[in-house]
Amino acid sequence: MGSFLAGVRRLYLSAYNWAVFVGWFQVFYLALKTLKESGHERVYYAVERPLLLAQTAAVLEILHGLLGLVRSPVSATLPQIASRLYVTWGILWSFPETRTHFLVSSLVISWSITEIIRYSFFGMKEAIGASSSWHLWLRYSTFLILYPTGITSEVGLIYIALPYIKASEKYCIRMPNKWNFSFDYFYAAILVLGIYVPGSPHLYTYMLGQRKKALSKTKKA
Repeated sequence: MGSFLAGVRRLYLSAYNWAVFVGWFQVFYLALKTLKESGHERVYYAVERPLLLAQTAAVLEILHGLLGLVRSPVSATLPQIASRLYVTWGILWSFPETRTHFLVSSLVISWSITEIIRYSFFGMKEAIGASSSWHLWLRYSTFLILYPTGITSEVGLIYIALPYIKASEKYCIRMPNKWNFSFDYFYAAILVLGIYVPGSPHLYTYMLGQRKKALSKTKKA
């Protein structure tokens, strides 16, 4: 029974990783194609559907961690997924004025390269039980550049959205109301920006530790 469940787990995780890999590969291809043919102003509109699907699918990774299907700690997975979902849905999808900025291109290219490598890496591990040394190196090295470019793009787009958030009052809840509760999305966005200040270096340091641990194993082998 245990071996059967282990087989089902591997089959599911393999299918999940390769399905999301296809989504991110589509984002990457469409972003480069649109940049070349139409310019950065049209990138978001070209990648919107696969971007929304691929990024939203990452919510399942939180569930995977909670259920013990993967070893990644939820404490490390949750902040990264939450921030990306916020930028994807709470900024780009919610405020069209941000979609033509050049930071959208750097964002989706940084994200898609990272995820193409990551999902194919784990897809290979689940499918055949191993991955190549170069794949391992890419998995734990490309973030050195792509994490800063991705984070810079995320922060930049949130900042750019601030005046549109304030003017539109979208998602705001004003008093009086039957819940006796108020919420201002503008100040929530400022709070999110504030969280990036300690959160980004912390996560980057965590990934450096993971890189050292993973690559040291290959040297010993």
